[in-house]
Amino acid sequence: MTFCRSTKIFPKFACALFLLLAACASHRVEEGASLAHAAGWQWEILSAGTFDIAVASSPNLGVHSDSDILMVYLEGDGFAYVRPSQPSVDPTPTDPVALRLALSDPSNGPVTWIARPCQYTLSNHGRNCRNAYWTGSRYAPEVLDSMGDAIDILKRRSGAKHLVLVGYSGGGAVAVLLAARRDDVKSIITVVGNLDLEYWTKRDGLAPLSGSLDPAGVAPSLGALPQIHFTGGQDKIVGTDVVRSFVKHLPAGSPVRLKEIPDYTHACCWARDWRSLIGDMER
Repeated sequence: MTFCRSTKIFPKFACALFLLLAACASHRVEEGASLAHAAGWQWEILSAGTFDIAVASSPNLGVHSDSDILMVYLEGDGFAYVRPSQPSVDPTPTDPVALRLALSDPSNGPVTWIARPCQYTLSNHGRNCRNAYWTGSRYAPEVLDSMGDAIDILKRRSGAKHLVLVGYSGGGAVAVLLAARRDDVKSIITVVGNLDLEYWTKRDGLAPLSGSLDPAGVAPSLGALPQIHFTGGQDKIVGTDVVRSFVKHLPAGSPVRLKEIPDYTHACCWARDWRSLIGDMER
């Protein structure tokens, strides 16, 4: 099959760039499954509502366990933009940090990881994918519906009664928004979470995410839910101030902890140190 042919309309350098981007996307898609399989986890694509969702599950999911809690890790926004004004053609992360966190989870009970719609599913799957779902509509109601459906499938398999939602970056926003919709969430943990969209977009002079729901808007309904929010002192993408702005929307006396790690950035070094970080917060 000929993927790219040089013409006056499609010159050689554009052809080479197209092939390079396609190769990079293919490598990103393969990396997720490779990480999961290397850890003995199951990797699959679930048909969940509007979208096909990539998920990975620990070997003990579906096996009898004394734990009634399913740990659910939610991936970040991924490779949403090539540059500020140009959306990518495939939002699969260049580094699946939430997956790495899940693989490091110290829990004895079942653990699962859920990608965002259109990550890891193009081009063989990827129903209803268009770039709005990793740009302005990344937290749209239909996105939350599908991710909630995927959680329901995995929860039934695990036999768990309760969930702990752990979201990295934009996955933190998804965790908060899903928690506001469900009655089975025991607690929320976010890592460099993008939790107040209005504050963040105004701060950075970005276009509003007009197709998305804002986690700060549901904060008043989460006053009784225990929450831990990790931030990085050197995070130049989201930052502790965004999470503080979200916390201000919570009712007074909410059981929330904000933990800033001074030397950490948006990406480093959460996965490397996750076992000790989450262990310290649980003691």
